[in-house]
Amino acid sequence: MSSIVERLTQKGLIRPPNWMPDNVIYETIMGSVAYGVSTDVSDFDTMGICIPPKEIVFPHLTGEIEGFGRQKHRFVCYQKHHVKADDELGGQGREYDLNVYNIVHYFHLCMENNPNMLASLFVPQDCILHCTQIGCMIRERRHIFLHRGCWQRFKGYAYSQLHKIRTKTPEANSKRAASVEKYGWDVKFGYHVVRLLDEVEQILATGDLNIRRNTEQLKAIRRGDMSMEDLFQWATEKEKFLERLYETSLLPHKPNEAAIKELLLQCLEAHWGSIEKWCNTTRCSYADDT
Repeated sequence: MSSIVERLTQKGLIRPPNWMPDNVIYETIMGSVAYGVSTDVSDFDTMGICIPPKEIVFPHLTGEIEGFGRQKHRFVCYQKHHVKADDELGGQGREYDLNVYNIVHYFHLCMENNPNMLASLFVPQDCILHCTQIGCMIRERRHIFLHRGCWQRFKGYAYSQLHKIRTKTPEANSKRAASVEKYGWDVKFGYHVVRLLDEVEQILATGDLNIRRNTEQLKAIRRGDMSMEDLFQWATEKEKFLERLYETSLLPHKPNEAAIKELLLQCLEAHWGSIEKWCNTTRCSYADDT
């Protein structure tokens, strides 16, 4: 099955780098659809992984010396929002928000336990739009990225959402403005707070993640069944609980960088064949760490 990037490119709706459409290895639905709380007006968010040309992954192949002279632009992520495919959904059309990451940067963000990146690896099977053999390799080993550092990362994202509830004013006539007018506060920010803290609880307690575990609770928040004051009280108590859980978690304190790096190299080799001639030093340094 072709990727969303490939299909939209063929329709002339997007113009990603010319190497990208044939090199997307994983695509999944994200956002409210993935979390099971979508409505008829929800956006269709997708996240993907691609493998760029080897010269992008290993810039020394073009003679570039890091830190010397003019540095070339490094491809990190392709983003395109509000891409309207009018011929989909029986002519009703579908609007896409696309994010496709360089596999190297994607692995780095997952290793740092970025909440959105981890969620993209733990989505239910019905959310996966495109997955090659290499994409399956990554999903099968997705637990390798988890470590106790998730607590600080998820807490930071959750409290950023709490701050936005108190300080951010949505644009007039937007869907979020209508939500604030109806409920007295931005319940979408609120549901993200609960989602993030529930997810990090799962990771610390079980070493696993089911992003739809508390779907009904999230739906209730989006319906306005929780007040802003109750949310802040809930978050305060949850933080205390998670601090204790962090201390007793069986997860390692930090990521196993060597093992994650080896998985990355295995993915690149599955795509290109042997990479020893391009990164012999890199591979040897891994061997020395194990």
